[in-house]
Amino acid sequence: MPYEPPTHTVERSIRATTGCKIVAGVDEVGRGAWAGPVTVCAAITGLRRPPEGLTDSKLISPKRRLELAGELESWVTSYALGHSSPQEIDELGMTAALRLAAVRALDALPVRPEAVILDGKHDYLGEPWRVRTVIKGDQSCIAVAAASVIAKVRRDAMMAELGGAAGEYAAFGFADNAGYPSPTHKTALEERGPTPYHRLSWAYLDAMPRWRHLKKVRVSAAAAALESGGQLGFDF
Repeated sequence: MPYEPPTHTVERSIRATTGCKIVAGVDEVGRGAWAGPVTVCAAITGLRRPPEGLTDSKLISPKRRLELAGELESWVTSYALGHSSPQEIDELGMTAALRLAAVRALDALPVRPEAVILDGKHDYLGEPWRVRTVIKGDQSCIAVAAASVIAKVRRDAMMAELGGAAGEYAAFGFADNAGYPSPTHKTALEERGPTPYHRLSWAYLDAMPRWRHLKKVRVSAAAAALESGGQLGFDF
């Protein structure tokens, strides 16, 4: 299906309305996976013309995506990756884990961005960052699209290394499914149980009676306060 290539329109708008000159595009991958980290890439591109074919990583073939990531890593002004581990996802919940990974990526950049373009409609980053959320930003914004491709290729490579052909976790097919649900992944889980790289607070364990006892239940701060006799932060 034909698609419009991404542009610098949002970045130009931010520059014009706020005076910010250093704008980073941010995108994540791994949010819906059963295993592996959630990975965030922050990319600063300036206003230069990007490599041909740049768009949302999900719309690019694996072969071209790998080639494009290599081009982008030398084309962008700078980029950095941040990860939140499965254990951090289980302990913090996905929103907080996403923020942690994003802050790690932004902090790892050689220069601090003055503004951030965040893919999607939800600002999981928050203060003190100046954030512009853009629905389908990975298709419409050059910096976000670049972050999307780099994040996807780097995380896929990490997961492939975990599930190498001769490795302990080869049966899970991580090289093909990157930790996302697939028939191979589900079969291996049912037979072998979760690995140290699986998210144990995820609902997939509810459908696996043999391993259901391993499921972790995250207790929110509010619930913990109630259980300990607190008053949710109010001092009466």
